Amino acid sequence: MTSAPLIGLCGRRKLGSQIVGQPESLHDIEVELFYRDYARGIIEAGGFAVNLPLDLDPADAVARCDGILLSGGADIDPARYGHEPETDMFPPEVARDDFELALMDAAATRGTPVLGICRGLQIINVHGGGTLHQHVEPHARFDVVPDTEAHEVAMIADSTLGGLYGDRRSVNSLHHQAVADVASDYIVTARSDDGTVEGLEHKELPIISVQWHPEMMSTRSGDPVFGWLVEAALRFRDG
Repeated sequence: MTSAPLIGLCGRRKLGSQIVGQPESLHDIEVELFYRDYARGIIEAGGFAVNLPLDLDPADAVARCDGILLSGGADIDPARYGHEPETDMFPPEVARDDFELALMDAAATRGTPVLGICRGLQIINVHGGGTLHQHVEPHARFDVVPDTEAHEVAMIADSTLGGLYGDRRSVNSLHHQAVADVASDYIVTARSDDGTVEGLEHKELPIISVQWHPEMMSTRSGDPVFGWLVEAALRFRDG
């Protein structure tokens, strides 16, 4: 029996004071966390999900994993792509930016499969030299439950995402930032009807990303993007 591939899952760091119900004595203690639906997507696709604490050496973390999932979260510091901040809606988390950009360095060097979701797509684009629109108001659908299908996305034919999803797919929308300049080693393989970049794929490496949140949709357990990551991780590990 083939063992499940190990998928490293990125999260974020919060103070105990930011978590409701924590006693005051724990307010200054740091907590690593992530939304469990990411892990559920990996597990349902046949992978073994493990959290990657920010204290790990990023190169060592990548060396021990068969695949990486870059999850959603706070905005990326615009200084990372040479811009001044235009919004403080979701303030940057410097340590997480450092960690995930270093993970991308190691994954790109090693050829480790990577799936980026929401912020993960943005990290992938910034890592490759791209830039971001810092606020795209119509896409910030925080007024509805997370699995609400907010709009449709069109996939590019003959792309990995097109092969996974077909021509079009209805998706949720929980982001307020989006790709501006596309990183040179990537191609846009999905867009919403207003032109917003919804999917990126590396031209050569097994790195794909989506701007929506498949882990929070009702179709998560059968969503093909998690299957892609697990299968790519197996090929990478066993190849």
